[in-house]
Amino acid sequence: MADMKVVADMKAKREIERKYETGDGGPPDLTGVLTGVLTGVGPVAAVVDRGAAELDAVYYDTPDERLTADGLTLRRRTGGHDAGWHLKLPVTTGVRDEIHAPLSDTVPPALAALVRSRVRDGELLPLVRLRTRRGTRHLVDADGTPLAEVAVDAVRAERLTGHGGAAQWTEIEVELADDGDPALLDAVDACLREAGVRPSRAPSKLARALTETATPDHPGPAPARHKAPKTAGDHVLAYLRAQRDALVALDPAVRRDEYDSVHRMRVATRRLRSALRTYRTVLDRTATDPLRAELKRLATELGRDRDQEVLTERLTAALDDLPYTLVTGPVRTRLRTWSGTAHGDARRRLVADLDSDRHLALLDALDALLADPPLRPAAAGKPAKVIAKAVRKDLAALSALLQHALDQPPGHDRDLALHEARKRAKATRYAAEAAVPALGDPASGLVKAAKSLQSLLGDHQDSVMARRTLRELAGQAHAAGESAFTYGVLHGREEQRAAELEARLPDIWRAIRKARKQARKGKKGRTAL
Repeated sequence: MADMKVVADMKAKREIERKYETGDGGPPDLTGVLTGVLTGVGPVAAVVDRGAAELDAVYYDTPDERLTADGLTLRRRTGGHDAGWHLKLPVTTGVRDEIHAPLSDTVPPALAALVRSRVRDGELLPLVRLRTRRGTRHLVDADGTPLAEVAVDAVRAERLTGHGGAAQWTEIEVELADDGDPALLDAVDACLREAGVRPSRAPSKLARALTETATPDHPGPAPARHKAPKTAGDHVLAYLRAQRDALVALDPAVRRDEYDSVHRMRVATRRLRSALRTYRTVLDRTATDPLRAELKRLATELGRDRDQEVLTERLTAALDDLPYTLVTGPVRTRLRTWSGTAHGDARRRLVADLDSDRHLALLDALDALLADPPLRPAAAGKPAKVIAKAVRKDLAALSALLQHALDQPPGHDRDLALHEARKRAKATRYAAEAAVPALGDPASGLVKAAKSLQSLLGDHQDSVMARRTLRELAGQAHAAGESAFTYGVLHGREEQRAAELEARLPDIWRAIRKARKQARKGKKGRTAL
């Protein structure tokens, strides 16, 4: 397992660039073409020639090109100012995060960890070699600070597997400098198009190389194709596929401890689990129940870190809101120590879990389910009928749980009952999300209503957990001879907050039931929830 701190400390450079094809006539005289930028964007003062460099890069992937299929590139490059290993992770069109590691003979463990969710038990092999002669020009401001880099690359590609294949071409890359204005790329784009240069059809050099060096035994990557959903099974599988993809794609961000990544992965995990439970008339539960159990285990591991984040933010904000006269003793220091220790322990457990054979087996099992789904007869039915019936069952279960909670007197039993209702509200929301493509507005309305209910119940549960934590911290402070007064004040405020939330709950639930009744009286022929 790669060192967790090394992976988390690896900084990514945000790469915002556009690629162009120069055609058979070769590239235009860029110094002349780019002077047009001077009149289009004020900050550009000059075009500076930075000379040429020879770059030699070997790109690695699995034999079935899993990284390329997901838009990732992993290479070992020599030459130029940034020789070393580079991993590029897609963000949006034209935007990637590039992570560097020093030169070595084999793939650095820290980078291997970041692609493990894709590679799994596969082997990373050298697939393509690209040798590039790069001529570089900088667009600079009046102080000589680079605003963008324009590179003309003469590329020679060689496939390193099978019988091999070769290709060569010339392309232009325009990359925005750090903190640069994206409007500059539009201005450069206009200049290049006027000179007859067209945007590249390939998203990367590697993608183009794999296509142009294709041979019969290595035909190049095939685009993923999924048929348009027609049946209930099609709709459910499309939703599950999207969540599986999110689970895999978020893995590098979680390992690097990026903001909100743990929360988003936990949501994808819960959506998968909820959909497998809600739509058990579509997929055979003898195959899906073991998956649900594994997803629950993963959600638990993700929850250790996420719950810690939420509690820390809540308690810190509450402490900031107190008048300084009510803060006695080293409360902030104790809170930081508690948070840092718990966060570190949770991350170690989580990263170890992501590296485990058990987790990789879960990803493989999800792939297998989607490749050969265990469909039940209802899967062939009309989406509106089958999916609406499943969502209505979830909604009925939520109604029963919430009514049971409201029937309890304030206290521990009601807290537990509201927590169960909160979990069911999440499941109902996720079930409705999956139903939106099939049911439209009725499902969208239920998503919104369930989300509002979930938010209120989530705030209430956070208050329950905050009070528990405050009691623990007060005990530690007292044992250390510190004042526990401030913890008591915060505890009282949390009690008041919880009472206010509980008082609002009946009105919110009545509004949701009223909206549901109105939807059921809607237009003739519309599926009701």
